[in-house]
Amino acid sequence: MLDMLYRLVYIFFVYSIQVSYAHEKKGKKRTVKLEEIIKIVDGSVLTKGANLDLEILFCGASDLMSDVLAYVKAGALLLTGLINPQSIRTAEMADIAAIVFVRGKAPGSEAVSLADELGIPLVASPYSMYEVCGRLYQAGIPPVMVME
Repeated sequence: MLDMLYRLVYIFFVYSIQVSYAHEKKGKKRTVKLEEIIKIVDGSVLTKGANLDLEILFCGASDLMSDVLAYVKAGALLLTGLINPQSIRTAEMADIAAIVFVRGKAPGSEAVSLADELGIPLVASPYSMYEVCGRLYQAGIPPVMVME
């Protein structure tokens, strides 16, 4: 099962490279507010006082926090299934704008409190990572990973 998850994450990143090139070629970049993203992913806000007017330009998805640190740009939206406080700490280090937890997962109170303290909005979506990626891509949000 874990092997399949790694394959899906790898496929997503390879796909991100191709999609990113297509977006750049077409000049298709769209800023979307967090409020709209919440509607797109049928999400619920987990943090208090989340800035719903926060503008998101890129999106990245990974359950490997080392990949987040290596490939995700500052100000991006992170999609992940990891609900531990380490995902919040990684978002802080990578200057992630907000996190969407996928597969109906929600972090514990310790992680939510940490995100509140750091001002990182947390959202929970009932959909799989694949579904959320597709919905956000369809909404015009380009992937964050660009190989140069």
